[in-house]
Amino acid sequence: MDLISEPFEYAFFHKALIAGVLVGALCGCLGVFVVLRRMSYIGQGLSQSVLAGVAPAAIAGIDPYLGAVAATIAAGLLIHYVGRQHGVRPDAAIGIVSTTMFAAGVALISANRSRSVNLTDLLFGNILGVTYGDITLVGTVAAVMALLGFAFYKTLTFTVVDAAGAAAHGVRAAAIELAFTVALAAVVVVSIRIVGVLLIAAVIVIPASTARLVGRSFGSVITMSAGLGIAAAVVGLFVSFHVEIASGPAIVLTSSGAFALVLLTTTVASALLVRRTRQMHSSNSRANLTATSAGTLAK
Repeated sequence: MDLISEPFEYAFFHKALIAGVLVGALCGCLGVFVVLRRMSYIGQGLSQSVLAGVAPAAIAGIDPYLGAVAATIAAGLLIHYVGRQHGVRPDAAIGIVSTTMFAAGVALISANRSRSVNLTDLLFGNILGVTYGDITLVGTVAAVMALLGFAFYKTLTFTVVDAAGAAAHGVRAAAIELAFTVALAAVVVVSIRIVGVLLIAAVIVIPASTARLVGRSFGSVITMSAGLGIAAAVVGLFVSFHVEIASGPAIVLTSSGAFALVLLTTTVASALLVRRTRQMHSSNSRANLTATSAGTLAK
């Protein structure tokens, strides 16, 4: 029992656990829509773009969060605009915008000799250093996303599954997609402190991909994805505490382990089902052949 109770003796673990649960649920839910839109790379792209806002804000002595918000929303708008141009695929738009903004941020940091930006925390996160202010911010974003998701669930689902069909039925698909990109940018910003720039895409994509392997309906996939995100955050934090490794990588590795386990289980189950089906067909074929032969001999 000490393995479970010992971490709770430290106040920083309480805050980290709350932040991890909120981010896990938030990214898990939103990740389903990202995966279904086949834009899994957008989380990584938006997170890389953060550097273009954090670097100048830190150098100027402004709250890095403000710079992160501005850069991420700007990146989301640019990706949306560039991706809708003729001859430019959405994945290419993400790569062009994100790498350009990431390079701009790195250039600003390298030119700043004071090194006022903590690259380690920015790249890999520092969930054990979150404050109640960070938790309040994440909780506020989660509450807003929950309200918007409840209000526009059917419209968003229709747009994600069939954007052309939604547009044909009068749904403003382009506006919905733009709003979704901005919402995703907001989630990326509040999650950066928890898992860092380099790992945010994994937190968004892996739980959703795992849930899709076993989910039978859209609602069940969202529910399972959120649950997997929360479970990965909780288990990852305990592993991080006891094994003494960085929390962000521990959370991602836990999520990846769950994905590998579910993938192996579903693959084996599918193989056994196929084998059983073939055996049944073979048995039925032999039985029919025997019955036909018996009928022929009887004649």
